[in-house]
Amino acid sequence: MVPPQPETQPHPTGLPEVVDSHCHLDFSDFEGERDAVIARARAAGVTRMVTICTRLRQEPQVRAIAESYDGVFYAAGTHPMSAAEEPLATVDQLVALARHPKFVGIGETGLDYHYTAESAAIQQTSLRIHIAAARETGLPLIIHARDADDDMARILAEEYRNGAYSCVMHCFSSSRALAHAALDLGFYLSMSGIATFPKSAELRAIFAACPPERLLVETDSPYLAPPPHRGKRNEPAHVALTARVGAEVMGMDYAAFAALTSANFDRLFTRAARNEGAA
Repeated sequence: MVPPQPETQPHPTGLPEVVDSHCHLDFSDFEGERDAVIARARAAGVTRMVTICTRLRQEPQVRAIAESYDGVFYAAGTHPMSAAEEPLATVDQLVALARHPKFVGIGETGLDYHYTAESAAIQQTSLRIHIAAARETGLPLIIHARDADDDMARILAEEYRNGAYSCVMHCFSSSRALAHAALDLGFYLSMSGIATFPKSAELRAIFAACPPERLLVETDSPYLAPPPHRGKRNEPAHVALTARVGAEVMGMDYAAFAALTSANFDRLFTRAARNEGAA
């Protein structure tokens, strides 16, 4: 049963407010266009977004983007596909970055055995370091998981037994078993444009069975644009399209689903909720 939802906040466009919980505004795809991209997002009702740093040496550029725009926050970590190429992060390094008021999460980190299975050992080490930093800072862990479900479920549970932490399974497109493992730990699942694709019926069924209070939406832009933009560059404005599909999946109207996922975002990304609109 869907719990009672908070009222949708008023927006100048008259549209419900929705949050893009994961995008990559520092990527070259947006070079020279960030002002316009963010303006289009706001026109679509996307008032807040989290831009993600995937290589710690690029953190200053990502931080500068967050500092430049109201409603834009950031997170930083070492992407698992880069774990073998980048210096191994330290807990102290991540904790130091987390002192910034617009720094709201640890990651993205995780495991990706699809293209980079040969670096599984270093990916697992990196993941555990990021979990320790999430535990120490109290900020949510942002997980990327692909073709590594068994190891991912095992490590998340092992580390949770060492001390609780919060987490979102970003761009979730893994198995029902991993979804259950994450939800059993109190974690969140984030819906991306993948869930809108015609062949993603099984993934939509996983989201339909998810407790509504554990759902987020995201773009992962510039990747994974939902229809009618599939195959083109994605951008934060398009999270509204994914959210409309999410509303259908959950049997809700769009305004209620937007309010639900925004409230869920506030509950997980507490620093973004406290500092909404901070420059």
